[in-house]
Amino acid sequence: MITCIIIDDEKPAREFLEKLINQYFGTKLIVLGAVESVSQGVELINKLHPELIFLDIEMKGEDGFQLFKYFDNVFFDIIFTTAHKNYAIDAIKHSAIDYLLKPINFVDLNDAIKRLERKQTASTNQQRISALLENLNTDSNQFNKIALPTSTGYELEKISNIVYCEGMDNYSKIITLQGREITVTKTLKYLEETLPSTVFFRIHKSTLVNLNYISNYSRVEGYSVTMTTGKKLDVSVRKSEQLVSFIYKNRTV
Repeated sequence: MITCIIIDDEKPAREFLEKLINQYFGTKLIVLGAVESVSQGVELINKLHPELIFLDIEMKGEDGFQLFKYFDNVFFDIIFTTAHKNYAIDAIKHSAIDYLLKPINFVDLNDAIKRLERKQTASTNQQRISALLENLNTDSNQFNKIALPTSTGYELEKISNIVYCEGMDNYSKIITLQGREITVTKTLKYLEETLPSTVFFRIHKSTLVNLNYISNYSRVEGYSVTMTTGKKLDVSVRKSEQLVSFIYKNRTV
C-alpha cells in the first residue's frame, strides 16, 4: 500500500479527501495524517516518511510550493489539489506532476492513482520539482522546461532546445538543437497541446516544428521547410498558407 498525507488549510476538504480515499481506495492508499499548513506538513513528512503528499496550492501563510524549500531531496510523490485552474496549473502540467481540481471526485482520483502506480523514482521526482519551480519563477507565461515522459521515466528539456517533433503512432520523437533524439511515450497531439502555440506549429500530420528554427520555406516540388540544423521537412498542402501567415504573425526574434 502507498502511504500518504494530506496538507490542506480547509478542514472540510481534508476530511472529504480522506473519506474518499478510505471508502474507495483503502486497499491502495493509507492516510497517515492530515494537517492544515506547510509547517505541519514538513514535521509530519520528516516523522512518517510518506510516499505520497496530497498538497493544496493556495493556503493561508505559506502556499503549497513553499514545501519544497524544506527538502534537499524530494523523496515523495506529489499530487497537487486546488480549486483554481490558473497559471500555476499550467506550470505543473509542463513539469509532468499530477494535480486534482476541487471538488475532487472518484474518477479523477482513480486516474491519478493509476498514474501513480506506474511510479517514478525519487531522483526523477526531484528533477520534476526543479522544473516546476523554474517554470513558476519565469517572468512570463512561457515556460523554460518541459518534463517529457519516456519508457524509463522523464527527460527534462529546455523548450527552447526543441527543434521539431515527429509523431509515430502512440509515441513521438523529439529532436533537439544539439541533435539529441528523445523518444516520448506521448502522441504528437499531446506535444502540440503542451508546447507553446505561439512558437510551435504543426506543418504536417506527423511533424511539429519550432518556428524559431525554420531557415527556409520552399514551394519548389511541393512544400517544405529547412530547419537551421539542415533538416528538410515536408509541409502539407493544407498547412502551407497557414504556416506562412503564422510565421509572420507569431515568429519571435
